[in-house]
Amino acid sequence: MTHSSVRSGPGDIDNIRASTPVVAPPQTGKDYKGFVGGIFSGIAKLSVRLQTSKDGHFRGPLDCTMQTIRKEGVRGLYKGASPPLVGWMIMDSVMLGSLTLYRQLLQENVFSKPHLRTYIPFTNFQPDLKTLPSVGHGIAGIMAGVTVSFIAAPVEHIKARLQVQYAAKKNKRMYSGPIDCLRKILRTHGVSGVYRGLYATMFFRSFFFFWWGSYDMLTRYMKSNTNLSAPAINFWAGGISAQMFWITSYPSDLVKQRLMTDPMGGSLNDGQRQFQSWKDAARAVYRERGFKGYWRGFVPCFLRAFPANAMALVAFEGVMRAL
Repeated sequence: MTHSSVRSGPGDIDNIRASTPVVAPPQTGKDYKGFVGGIFSGIAKLSVRLQTSKDGHFRGPLDCTMQTIRKEGVRGLYKGASPPLVGWMIMDSVMLGSLTLYRQLLQENVFSKPHLRTYIPFTNFQPDLKTLPSVGHGIAGIMAGVTVSFIAAPVEHIKARLQVQYAAKKNKRMYSGPIDCLRKILRTHGVSGVYRGLYATMFFRSFFFFWWGSYDMLTRYMKSNTNLSAPAINFWAGGISAQMFWITSYPSDLVKQRLMTDPMGGSLNDGQRQFQSWKDAARAVYRERGFKGYWRGFVPCFLRAFPANAMALVAFEGVMRAL
C-alpha cells in the first residue's frame, strides 16, 4: 500500500456465479481471516521504494540509485527500510482486516436495505441486494484507509526522515535508526510530533475508494468474461486497480512526503519548520515546479505499483481461500 496498500476479493471462479459477491462477508468466527491474510499481503510487497527528495538533490531515479550506492554502499538502498518491513505487515493486516469487516457491516446495514440503497449513487447497475456493489467496496476502502492511517502515519513519518539523511558517515546523521528517530521526536515534540502528517495520511488513503471500487469492478468483469483462474484474476485486477489508485492519489502522497520530511524545528535542532499544514506543503510544491511538481517521481512509483500489489493480492486472496 505506501503505502503503498491491498485488499480482499474472489474465490474459485469455477464454482461461483457472476452474481455472487466478489468477496463473501466474513462468517461468524472467521473475522480474523482478513487480518491474517493482510500479514501475508504485507510480506509479499516488501520492496525498496524511491522516496521524495529535496528539489535538485537527484536528477532522477537512476541518479538517486547510483549516488546512494557510491556514498553508502548497497545497504544504503535499504536505509529506513526496517520500519516498513514490520510496519507493512501490521498495516496490511489492519487495512485488509478492517476492510473485510467494513464490507460486511456496509452490506448488512446499508446496501441490503432497498430504502437506503436508492439514495446511494452508482448502485442501479448492480441491483442484487445480496451483493455489495462496487461503490460499497469503495466506501469500505475509505473507511479502512482512515483506520490504518493511525498506524501508517508514524511508520511512514519515521521512514521518511531516515531516508532523507544523505550524509555518507553515520556519525553525521541526526538519527542512527528508527528507534533513535522515534525516541528523539517523542522527547522533543511528543506524540503529536510522531503523528505529524496524520491528516495528510488520511487524505491520501481516502483514495482507496478508487482502488477497491475498481478492484471489485475488474474482478466481476473478469469472472464473467474470461476463463482466468482465481489467482490470475487476483493478479490482474489487483495490479490494474493499484495503478488506478496511484493515478488518482499520487499528488497527495508527494505532498504528504514533503510535510513529513520538513524540519521539526524547536529543540530537535534540525532546522526551521517551513510547513504548518498539508496546504502549506502543497503550495510550496506548486511554487517550485508548478502543476508538474505534483507528479515528480510518478513513473517509478507507477511501474512498481503493478507487480508489488498484484502479488500482494494473490497472496491475500490465497490465504483467504485457504482459511
